[in-house]
Amino acid sequence: MLRATLFAARVHATHTRKGEAGEPYVNHVIEVAAILAEAGAPRIAILAGLLHDTVEDSDEDPDPITHERLVAEFGTDVADVVAEATDDKSLPKETRKALQVRNAPKKTDAAKMLKLADKISNLRAIAAAPPKGWPHARMVEYVGWAGRVAVGLRGVNPALDALFDATYRDALRALAARD
Repeated sequence: MLRATLFAARVHATHTRKGEAGEPYVNHVIEVAAILAEAGAPRIAILAGLLHDTVEDSDEDPDPITHERLVAEFGTDVADVVAEATDDKSLPKETRKALQVRNAPKKTDAAKMLKLADKISNLRAIAAAPPKGWPHARMVEYVGWAGRVAVGLRGVNPALDALFDATYRDALRALAARD
């Protein structure tokens, strides 16, 4: 677990969140792993939570992370869950978003839990520290889209389902207060 945390910290060392505070990106993956651990998710999902953005977010880094490297470092099972949770950044954003909604029900249980924990973390971030330059309408659209993705991720972990519901409501309240 600590090896995966250190790996993620090194990959994300120069990355920051989109919010006004410019929070270190590694905080996001640690939060996702903590959400999974607190909900009783299996170890494979927690490890994948720590590593879930390493491939997607390192593509422009001097040493991009590949699926093969994750297999070598953490094994096929973990790397495959990460791959299931990774968007194909060569596709247009709207296509990637539509695919997340469409493919959510087809994911493995570990990938479903990871995606739901990732959405929980992202909704918390939008409520607490919205991305710089995002107009109110874009934040509302993101929350609605996250809800549509979550529909296909439900039923694997009741604790995560309940936490998503509470976080979704909190995000809507926070956005309504900003309107």
